[in-house]
Amino acid sequence: MKQLITIHPDTPNRREITRIVEALREGEIIIYPTDTLYAYGCDALNVRAVERICRIKGIDPAKANLSIICNDLADAARYAKIDDRTFKLMRRNLPGAFTFVLPAGSHLPKLYKQRKTVGIRIPDNNIAHAIVEELGNPLLSTSINIDEGEPEYTTCPTLIAERYGATADYIIDGGDGDTESSTIIDCTGDEPEITRQGKGIIEE
Repeated sequence: MKQLITIHPDTPNRREITRIVEALREGEIIIYPTDTLYAYGCDALNVRAVERICRIKGIDPAKANLSIICNDLADAARYAKIDDRTFKLMRRNLPGAFTFVLPAGSHLPKLYKQRKTVGIRIPDNNIAHAIVEELGNPLLSTSINIDEGEPEYTTCPTLIAERYGATADYIIDGGDGDTESSTIIDCTGDEPEITRQGKGIIEE
């Protein structure tokens, strides 16, 4: 870990956001806050950085569902195929603690298309939003491991840095995190299906 960087969760400092974005453009890995768990992140279009996170988490990208954080719904529509019904459902519930599983769009690298789907997140978190907005690309996002025995290692940025610092280039302290994951909604079938009930409560 190069540094633990404190960023105000309500009014992120633009200089610090720019510093993080420059690191992401160089293929570096961050741990950052979302509206649920703290998560690993990298430029989602940088295949080497994505592969590095997959190695850190022990994920096989050919088998695992990969999720990206987008700036808004227009941005999401570049990277996933969203029909009218799903778009309306997402518009009612985002930003929020949801992951929508959708068919992968043509702008994603081949790495994502091995499973033909991608998880789309637009979290209700100002830091995550500021990073994605300035980066201009989505972030690959995968939560750090939940430690049910010692939850403070999931929520406290200082302890997260102690445990995971060797695996990331920068860790952002954006205040205490949550211990609950996002709600996953699979939108690839005939009807949307909640495959994991998490923090988000869906508004139909």
